[in-house]
Amino acid sequence: MKRIMSFFVISLVALSSCGQHNSQQPNKKNPQDVEVGGRCEDCEAMYESPVPFNKLKSIDTLPGFNTAGPKIEISGVVYKSDGITVAPDVVLYVYHTDQKGVYPKPEKNKGMISRHGYIRTWIKTDEQGRYKFYTLVPASYPNSNNPKHIHVIIKEPGKSEYWIDDFLFEDDPLLPKEKTKSPRGGNGVIQPISDGMILKATRNIVLGKNITGYPG
Repeated sequence: MKRIMSFFVISLVALSSCGQHNSQQPNKKNPQDVEVGGRCEDCEAMYESPVPFNKLKSIDTLPGFNTAGPKIEISGVVYKSDGITVAPDVVLYVYHTDQKGVYPKPEKNKGMISRHGYIRTWIKTDEQGRYKFYTLVPASYPNSNNPKHIHVIIKEPGKSEYWIDDFLFEDDPLLPKEKTKSPRGGNGVIQPISDGMILKATRNIVLGKNITGYPG
Protein backbone atom coordinates (compact mmCIF):
# COMPACT_ATOMS: atom_id res chain seq x y z
CA MET A 1 0.00 0.00 0.00
CA LYS A 2 2.85 2.43 0.85
CA ARG A 3 4.39 1.83 -2.58
CA ILE A 4 1.08 2.58 -4.30
CA MET A 5 0.56 5.74 -2.24
CA SER A 6 4.15 6.82 -2.86
CA PHE A 7 3.72 6.38 -6.61
CA PHE A 8 0.49 8.40 -6.47
CA VAL A 9 2.13 11.23 -4.50
CA ILE A 10 5.15 11.36 -6.81
CA SER A 11 2.95 11.34 -9.92
CA LEU A 12 0.78 14.12 -8.50
CA VAL A 13 3.85 16.17 -7.63
CA ALA A 14 5.25 15.72 -11.12
CA LEU A 15 1.99 16.94 -12.63
CA SER A 16 1.98 19.99 -10.36
CA SER A 17 5.15 21.23 -12.00
CA CYS A 18 3.74 21.15 -15.54
CA GLY A 19 3.18 24.58 -17.02
CA GLN A 20 5.95 26.38 -15.14
CA HIS A 21 8.67 25.48 -17.62
CA ASN A 22 7.13 25.97 -21.05
CA SER A 23 7.39 29.67 -21.87
CA GLN A 24 10.14 31.98 -23.03
CA GLN A 25 11.89 34.36 -20.66
CA PRO A 26 9.41 37.24 -20.05
CA ASN A 27 10.83 39.04 -17.00
CA LYS A 28 13.05 42.09 -16.79
CA LYS A 29 14.72 43.98 -13.97
CA ASN A 30 12.80 47.11 -12.98
CA PRO A 31 15.18 50.10 -12.67
CA GLN A 32 12.75 51.71 -10.20
CA ASP A 33 13.15 48.91 -7.66
CA VAL A 34 14.84 49.89 -4.38
CA GLU A 35 18.31 48.36 -4.29
CA VAL A 36 18.80 46.20 -1.21
CA GLY A 37 21.02 43.37 -0.07
CA GLY A 38 24.39 44.56 -1.34
CA ARG A 39 26.35 42.54 -3.89
CA CYS A 40 24.32 39.64 -5.24
CA GLU A 41 26.40 37.24 -7.30
CA ASP A 42 24.51 35.52 -10.12
CA CYS A 43 21.25 37.13 -9.03
CA GLU A 44 20.42 37.96 -12.64
CA ALA A 45 19.24 34.35 -12.80
CA MET A 46 16.06 35.56 -11.10
CA TYR A 47 14.92 37.01 -14.42
CA GLU A 48 15.48 33.79 -16.36
CA SER A 49 12.16 32.41 -15.14
CA PRO A 50 10.43 30.89 -18.18
CA VAL A 51 7.09 32.05 -16.77
CA PRO A 52 6.03 35.67 -16.06
CA PHE A 53 6.28 36.40 -12.35
CA ASN A 54 2.56 37.17 -12.17
CA LYS A 55 1.74 33.67 -13.42
CA LEU A 56 4.07 31.67 -11.19
CA LYS A 57 2.56 29.12 -8.82
CA SER A 58 3.30 28.73 -5.13
CA ILE A 59 4.09 25.02 -5.55
CA ASP A 60 6.49 23.40 -7.98
CA THR A 61 8.74 20.39 -8.49
CA LEU A 62 12.39 20.70 -9.46
CA PRO A 63 13.76 18.68 -12.40
CA GLY A 64 15.06 15.22 -11.49
CA PHE A 65 12.57 14.61 -8.69
CA ASN A 66 11.53 11.26 -10.16
CA THR A 67 15.10 9.93 -10.36
CA ALA A 68 16.85 8.00 -7.60
CA GLY A 69 17.60 9.86 -4.41
CA PRO A 70 16.06 11.05 -1.13
CA LYS A 71 12.87 12.94 -1.97
CA ILE A 72 11.90 15.95 0.12
CA GLU A 73 9.04 18.43 0.38
CA ILE A 74 10.11 21.85 1.64
CA SER A 75 7.51 24.43 2.58
CA GLY A 76 7.01 27.49 4.69
CA VAL A 77 5.60 30.97 5.03
CA VAL A 78 7.27 34.20 3.97
CA TYR A 79 6.62 37.13 6.32
CA LYS A 80 7.15 40.85 5.90
CA SER A 81 9.91 42.52 7.89
CA ASP A 82 7.75 42.67 11.04
CA GLY A 83 7.86 38.88 11.18
CA ILE A 84 4.07 38.75 11.60
CA THR A 85 2.37 39.90 8.42
CA VAL A 86 2.34 37.34 5.63
CA ALA A 87 3.94 38.38 2.35
CA PRO A 88 2.18 37.39 -0.90
CA ASP A 89 3.66 37.66 -4.39
CA VAL A 90 7.26 37.07 -3.34
CA VAL A 91 9.30 35.13 -5.89
CA LEU A 92 11.79 32.52 -4.72
CA TYR A 93 14.44 31.25 -7.11
CA VAL A 94 15.96 28.00 -5.83
CA TYR A 95 18.68 25.77 -7.24
CA HIS A 96 21.07 23.08 -6.05
CA THR A 97 23.44 20.27 -6.98
CA ASP A 98 22.54 16.75 -8.09
CA GLN A 99 23.26 13.47 -6.31
CA LYS A 100 26.93 13.74 -7.28
CA GLY A 101 27.31 17.20 -5.83
CA VAL A 102 27.58 19.00 -9.16
CA TYR A 103 25.32 21.44 -10.99
CA PRO A 104 24.20 19.41 -14.02
CA LYS A 105 24.23 21.32 -17.30
CA PRO A 106 22.10 20.67 -20.39
CA GLU A 107 23.90 20.15 -23.71
CA LYS A 108 22.70 23.54 -24.90
CA ASN A 109 22.79 26.23 -22.29
CA LYS A 110 22.52 29.97 -22.11
CA GLY A 111 22.54 32.35 -19.19
CA MET A 112 23.02 31.24 -15.60
CA ILE A 113 21.99 27.65 -16.25
CA SER A 114 25.62 27.21 -17.32
CA ARG A 115 26.59 27.87 -13.69
CA HIS A 116 23.54 26.87 -11.66
CA GLY A 117 22.59 23.79 -13.68
CA TYR A 118 19.06 22.79 -14.56
CA ILE A 119 17.94 21.65 -11.09
CA ARG A 120 16.19 24.93 -10.37
CA THR A 121 12.80 26.58 -10.28
CA TRP A 122 10.91 29.78 -9.56
CA ILE A 123 7.88 29.90 -7.27
CA LYS A 124 5.77 32.74 -5.88
CA THR A 125 4.10 32.92 -2.49
CA ASP A 126 0.30 32.73 -2.41
CA GLU A 127 -2.08 35.10 -0.61
CA GLN A 128 -1.11 33.56 2.72
CA GLY A 129 2.61 33.91 2.04
CA ARG A 130 3.00 30.16 1.56
CA TYR A 131 5.43 28.37 -0.73
CA LYS A 132 6.29 24.72 -1.34
CA PHE A 133 8.65 22.78 -3.57
CA TYR A 134 9.57 19.15 -4.14
CA THR A 135 13.07 18.00 -4.96
CA LEU A 136 15.84 15.56 -4.07
CA VAL A 137 18.14 16.27 -1.15
CA PRO A 138 21.30 17.51 -2.87
CA ALA A 139 24.78 16.13 -2.30
CA SER A 140 27.73 18.13 -1.03
CA TYR A 141 30.37 19.32 -3.48
CA PRO A 142 32.80 16.49 -4.36
CA ASN A 143 35.88 16.20 -2.13
CA SER A 144 34.83 19.14 0.05
CA ASN A 145 33.72 19.88 3.58
CA ASN A 146 30.87 22.08 2.38
CA PRO A 147 27.52 21.00 3.82
CA LYS A 148 24.81 20.09 1.33
CA HIS A 149 22.65 23.09 0.61
CA ILE A 150 19.96 24.68 -1.53
CA HIS A 151 20.54 28.21 -2.77
CA VAL A 152 17.69 30.71 -2.65
CA ILE A 153 17.29 34.23 -4.04
CA ILE A 154 14.35 36.48 -3.17
CA LYS A 155 12.49 39.01 -5.32
CA GLU A 156 9.76 40.96 -3.58
CA PRO A 157 7.62 43.67 -5.19
CA GLY A 158 9.33 47.05 -5.39
CA LYS A 159 12.78 45.83 -4.31
CA SER A 160 15.77 44.38 -6.07
CA GLU A 161 16.52 40.68 -5.87
CA TYR A 162 18.76 39.57 -2.98
CA TRP A 163 20.16 36.34 -1.58
CA ILE A 164 19.28 34.87 1.79
CA ASP A 165 20.95 32.08 3.72
CA ASP A 166 20.94 28.70 2.01
CA PHE A 167 18.67 25.87 3.07
CA LEU A 168 20.93 23.62 5.18
CA PHE A 169 20.14 20.24 6.71
CA GLU A 170 20.13 19.61 10.45
CA ASP A 171 21.19 15.96 10.02
CA ASP A 172 24.16 16.77 7.78
CA PRO A 173 27.43 15.75 9.50
CA LEU A 174 29.16 18.58 7.62
CA LEU A 175 26.84 21.22 9.09
CA PRO A 176 28.96 23.73 11.07
CA LYS A 177 28.43 23.41 14.82
CA GLU A 178 28.56 27.17 15.24
CA LYS A 179 25.38 28.80 13.96
CA THR A 180 25.34 31.97 11.88
CA LYS A 181 24.82 34.94 14.20
CA SER A 182 22.89 37.09 11.73
CA PRO A 183 21.22 34.77 9.22
CA ARG A 184 19.86 36.56 6.17
CA GLY A 185 16.13 35.99 5.98
CA GLY A 186 16.18 34.05 9.24
CA ASN A 187 17.51 30.63 10.17
CA GLY A 188 18.00 28.47 7.07
CA VAL A 189 18.67 25.15 8.82
CA ILE A 190 15.82 22.73 8.20
CA GLN A 191 15.06 19.43 9.93
CA PRO A 192 13.84 16.76 7.50
CA ILE A 193 11.35 14.29 8.97
CA SER A 194 10.02 11.27 7.10
CA ASP A 195 6.30 10.59 6.93
CA GLY A 196 6.98 7.08 5.64
CA MET A 197 6.90 8.11 1.98
CA ILE A 198 8.84 11.35 1.70
CA LEU A 199 10.96 13.67 3.81
CA LYS A 200 9.31 16.92 4.87
CA ALA A 201 10.83 20.11 6.23
CA THR A 202 9.71 23.65 7.00
CA ARG A 203 11.43 27.00 6.78
CA ASN A 204 9.76 30.34 7.39
CA ILE A 205 11.42 33.42 5.92
CA VAL A 206 11.38 37.02 7.16
CA LEU A 207 11.90 39.59 4.41
CA GLY A 208 14.66 42.10 5.02
CA LYS A 209 16.02 40.35 8.12
CA ASN A 210 19.74 41.11 8.30
CA ILE A 211 19.61 42.45 4.74
CA THR A 212 21.88 45.41 3.99
CA GLY A 213 20.09 48.59 2.94
CA TYR A 214 16.62 47.24 3.64
CA PRO A 215 14.21 50.16 4.34
CA GLY A 216 12.28 50.54 7.56
